[in-house]
Amino acid sequence: MAATSEADRLRDIARLRRVRDRIDREYAEPLNVEALARGAHMSAGHLSREFRRVYGESPYSYLMTRRIERAKALLRRGDLTVTEICFAVGCSSLGTFSTRFTELVGMSPSAYRDYDGDITDGIPACLAKQVTRPIRNREASSRTPRLA
Repeated sequence: MAATSEADRLRDIARLRRVRDRIDREYAEPLNVEALARGAHMSAGHLSREFRRVYGESPYSYLMTRRIERAKALLRRGDLTVTEICFAVGCSSLGTFSTRFTELVGMSPSAYRDYDGDITDGIPACLAKQVTRPIRNREASSRTPRLA
C-alpha cells in the first residue's frame, strides 16, 4: 500500500510540473485553475492544495508572478503603453494588473517604466531575469525595484 501511495505522490508531482510548465508557456492565455486542473486530470481543489504544497504558492499567484515578470521586461523596453502591456501578458483588467504589479514590484507600472536608471546595468544577461523576477511573500515595502 505504501508503494501505491508513493507512486500516486510521484504521479501528482509530475502533473504539477506539467501545470507549472503550461503556465510558463501560456501565461498570456486566459488560464484559470479549473482549466489547469482539467488538463492535469485533477480536481481544482486538489490541484490548488498540491501546487501550494509543492511550490509554496497557489497556481493563480504563480501565474500572476509570470505575467508581472514579463510585464517588467516589456516596460523596460519602453515601446508599449501600460494598457497594451496589461493585455499582452494576459490580464483582462488594467486595475487588477496595476494593483498586482504594485504589490509585487513596489511601484506602479508607469513609475517602473519611468524609473531613472536601468536596474540591469552591469548585470550579465544570464542573471538579469533572476534579478528582476518579482518576489512573492516579501511584497513591496519600498518605492524602488527589488534587486534580489
